Amino acid sequence: MSITVYEAVKMTLITFICSAIFVPFIKRMALYIGAVDVPNKRKVHHDLIPRLGGVAIFFAFLLGYMLFSKQSIEMISILIGSFVIIITGVIDDIRPLPPRYKFAGQLIAALIVVFYGKILLNDISAFGFYIEFNPIISYIITIVFILGCINAINLIDGLDGLAAGISSIYFLTIGIIAMIMGQTTGLDVSLTFIMLGATLGFLLHNFYPAKIFMGDSGSMFLGFIISVIALLGFKNVTLTSLIVPLFVLAIPILDTLFAIIRRTLQGKKISEPDREHMHHQLLKLRFSHRNTVLIIYGIDILFAVASIFYVLKDPIVGQIIYAVLLIIFIWFVFFTNIITSKTPVKDKFKKIENKIQKVKKERKSRQKD
Repeated sequence: MSITVYEAVKMTLITFICSAIFVPFIKRMALYIGAVDVPNKRKVHHDLIPRLGGVAIFFAFLLGYMLFSKQSIEMISILIGSFVIIITGVIDDIRPLPPRYKFAGQLIAALIVVFYGKILLNDISAFGFYIEFNPIISYIITIVFILGCINAINLIDGLDGLAAGISSIYFLTIGIIAMIMGQTTGLDVSLTFIMLGATLGFLLHNFYPAKIFMGDSGSMFLGFIISVIALLGFKNVTLTSLIVPLFVLAIPILDTLFAIIRRTLQGKKISEPDREHMHHQLLKLRFSHRNTVLIIYGIDILFAVASIFYVLKDPIVGQIIYAVLLIIFIWFVFFTNIITSKTPVKDKFKKIENKIQKVKKERKSRQKD
């Protein structure tokens, strides 16, 4: 059955209301069981904040599934995988788990979707070429993709409303693209609008100043669903159709890549947390908490707009926006320490400029003498 604009709005509105109503109850439960985020030198907040907000998103998602989605092997595998992710996240939100246990939960969820649900990236056709993956390669690529999305959203969840906002922009963009392309009959589309409402309902309580955090239960669940929607909607299609919507996730993907490079160069474990993420760099540039989040929203929206222009067959505008964004990120890499903890290029330039000024002053003083 094709989803109309009216039905899409209805899905979004109902799950939004349910999520917004669920959050206060989850907040009380989190405080009661001690699932709170304690401030430390790595955190940017200074008060005890309840976690488990992801549980409210998950409950709204379940309600949306019962109301608007049909039962299928794919959907059952998504539900089981989501449950594994949520349980892993809830345990971690109550008492932090070692990284290997969290990764084990993520891997189990991915394996369920891939082997039981048969949600796979089997082949890609683009630019006149057709690439059919070996079954083993197909399984590996799909699992890595799911794990990558889960951890990308998990890592970006460092400021009030950041992960929920980026995820909402992703769901909205995918929904718009599906409507434009007329691909409104699949499971991916119904999940997109269900998750858009569920995430926005939580964001109502999570935007700065946050009354509750989503915790790992929320960030991992959002990353998991984002990966599943991408695989459901864009498998067995052109490379452009697969890659372009994922540009909306450019910020969490790049932030994850920078974190891997940075920690590797510093000889640290990839899983070791730090205060050098993209949002931390903006805070160091003296932007406020709220403005930092809004800046990242704005950049993410530009990626989304560029993706939509590609779908509208107007690639030139999309290419211009991507070029501007590329320049912004190049500047960001060179003028902050997002990749290395050493002195940023801007400070090196300043030191060089100061030396030049010092030499000039010395010459002038000599000439006077």
